Amino acid sequence: MGEKYYTTTEIMEIFQVDEDLIINLEREEIICPECAGDDPLKHFSSREIEKLRIAKMLIEDMDVNLPGVEIILRMRESMINMRRQFDDILEDLALQIKKTLDKG
Repeated sequence: MGEKYYTTTEIMEIFQVDEDLIINLEREEIICPECAGDDPLKHFSSREIEKLRIAKMLIEDMDVNLPGVEIILRMRESMINMRRQFDDILEDLALQIKKTLDKG
């Protein structure tokens, strides 16, 4: 089963935002739509929707400007990647400890 994609109109309805916000987020490359073949509509993945949700919260609730939103989202992505790497390291370490204990 494939990932669900959302159109600009659907996003505007779901998040109660105007098209200008979406256009500005695209222009700043904070969110990036995907185009499907000959379909002229832009489609956004769930990952892009999550970035939009966070951007909307930062802008409306915390009065963060677009460059600030971009920095925060980039830092968030880096932290998520570091967490994944750390989890992988811990998993490898646990396997090594288990092997050592099984031998002894």
